[in-house]
Amino acid sequence: MILFLAGTSDARALAIQLQNQGYPLLATVVTESAAESLTTHQIPNQVGRLSVDDMSALIQKQNMTCVIDASHPYAEEASKTAIAAARACEIPYIRYERPKEQFLSPLITEVESYEEAAKLAQSHKGTIMLTTGSKTLEIFTKYLMREEIRLICRMLPNVGNMEKCNQLGIKQKDIIAIQGPFSESLNRALCEQYDVTLLITKESGKVGAVDEKVTAALQLGIPVILIKRPAIEYENLCVSFEEVTQRLGGIIHGKYEL
Repeated sequence: MILFLAGTSDARALAIQLQNQGYPLLATVVTESAAESLTTHQIPNQVGRLSVDDMSALIQKQNMTCVIDASHPYAEEASKTAIAAARACEIPYIRYERPKEQFLSPLITEVESYEEAAKLAQSHKGTIMLTTGSKTLEIFTKYLMREEIRLICRMLPNVGNMEKCNQLGIKQKDIIAIQGPFSESLNRALCEQYDVTLLITKESGKVGAVDEKVTAALQLGIPVILIKRPAIEYENLCVSFEEVTQRLGGIIHGKYEL
């Protein structure tokens, strides 16, 4: 059996493909909504964050033979946990990660972290649209809740996110609660509607619709702060479904010593 970290829509598509190819797997997800989509396709799953000890115990209990980490490109702790658990249990680890998008424009500034992005943006005057989700929201409110800045926060429309916005002092009029991905035209319309003068986003790949966000901003002449992916040295990194299945086939036939 494979332990499969399913953190994104494309990861869930990969899980479905692997199951259809005859690979038994147990998927772990963080949210109930992600679990629902897996359950619809009869993929066994469990909800909740796991520590290294928790994941190691699960691997041993279910007699797992491989870990496939298809968590979100920015789920750094999930990946580190999966790597450590696979090593502890001495089973192969495979990383699936959607390909990166490349952008060339003087309007784009790449940074290494959320805090670097927030510090860079704090000298801005105008309307900043934040599209990095709720997990690191407090980092941005710490630096950007200023009189000369209007911070527009775009995130998933769930109760937890709205409660967090309320706790951090973000007004309802400054929240765009909507589930993506979004088209380029919708991104452009939202930027125009809120008179955005700076966009902060992550390099989440084509599946994460980062190109639609960035292209819309550049068309309007809006500067972009682009947060790069965490610098993790992944073992057995695959950027396509085909690579993952090839790697799995190699493990089964003893081609790869992982």
